[in-house]
Amino acid sequence: MADVASRSTSRTGTEPSTAELVQRATEQVTRLVRDELALARAELTQKGKHAGIGIGLFGGGGVMALYGAGALVATVILLLALVMPAWLAALIVAVALFLLAGILALVGKKQVSRAVPPVPEAAVRSVRADVDTVTAAVKDGRRA
Repeated sequence: MADVASRSTSRTGTEPSTAELVQRATEQVTRLVRDELALARAELTQKGKHAGIGIGLFGGGGVMALYGAGALVATVILLLALVMPAWLAALIVAVALFLLAGILALVGKKQVSRAVPPVPEAAVRSVRADVDTVTAAVKDGRRA
């Protein structure tokens, strides 16, 4: 930005020529774009690091929750074993877990089928409408 503030003159000793001004503007825009890209890259790198740490912590929390769920299932089996044979208690809990897993899988399958195909249909329609509008405007411009 110091180039703009400096009042260097052209070869004739007067104001800078248009070509020099265009060259300066081009250099400054290029530098500005590079600096903005570098800033964006640094910001995304920092955010990526935080996201990676967060995802790792979520994963660790999920593993701990899985262990907790296992301990809870064992507790339910042991509780049922007080009133019936242990093998029957384990079988009942296992069947209940498989039923729950099947229901969750069916609901998940329905949700995934809603998301297919993964094409942003509204955006595609909007872009097609824009292209049609521009094409019509170009044709009207040629006729005039």
